[in-house]
Amino acid sequence: MKFKSKKPHYEYLKKKFKARHRSLQEKFWDKHGEALKQIALGSLGGLLLLSPPTNLSLPFPNLTTSKDDALKSFDKNVLLAAELEKIVPKDIRPLSKEEEREITGTLSRNFGLAVLPELEGVRLNRNYGLIGGEQHLYRYPGDNLYAHAENTSDWAKYGSSGIAPSLGAWGYFTPSKEEFSELDKSRERYYLAIQTFLIPGFAENVSKFRDFLKFRKMLVVNPKSGQAVVAIIGDAGPAEWTGKHLGGSPEVMDILGLAGGMRKGPVLYFFINDPEDKIPLGPIKVVNNEA
Repeated sequence: MKFKSKKPHYEYLKKKFKARHRSLQEKFWDKHGEALKQIALGSLGGLLLLSPPTNLSLPFPNLTTSKDDALKSFDKNVLLAAELEKIVPKDIRPLSKEEEREITGTLSRNFGLAVLPELEGVRLNRNYGLIGGEQHLYRYPGDNLYAHAENTSDWAKYGSSGIAPSLGAWGYFTPSKEEFSELDKSRERYYLAIQTFLIPGFAENVSKFRDFLKFRKMLVVNPKSGQAVVAIIGDAGPAEWTGKHLGGSPEVMDILGLAGGMRKGPVLYFFINDPEDKIPLGPIKVVNNEA
């Protein structure tokens, strides 16, 4: 794949502009996020006059419409964030069983999925932690960083993340380039690095956990924004000394809204019960906000 013909200086400026735009969005959300959530929940009578630093296009409801119509104009994931704010701990720590039940119930209802903290007797060491950005992984023998980009836009967004010097915990995603499929591509594109070595019972039965966890589907949610992704466990890590509890591919971090700045942030992550493999990998939107 050749990218030089696409004017490197243009791609550099384009990338810088996107990074600046993302930074402004994050700053605006940090400053006015609570007000937006309150509006989304129906507190339209006390609408604040917001003064964003740039002329961003925001989904403000039309105040002449009904409350129900106003709520429909908001992204449902924003409403989910407001709901999670009431039940997710402020400090990033392991959840209690009661917190797990309430949060998984909320996520299952909102996404229309069976979201679970434990599956087939296997439970992670935690389901609420700090995620950090990871590099791309080798997918098959002879793979390289450039082959991961589908187009110049893809390269501009994710190329700088680089590629890990060694294979993931389960080796290549497929034995050869000839056998490389769209499923293999999606698995690497939306992979997580999970601290498998800290799972209760892992050391006593490595082969059992290794086989169960390989490419296991998970739902990952940014509780501050409601942004979410369906991903698979594709690697082990990060080390405890990093202070992070899991890692996400460049694409996963982008979907969660955590690709800029320090490339880390708190997330909820749980198993998805999908025995027939019908749930696609990638970004996922809320389908139901009704209690």
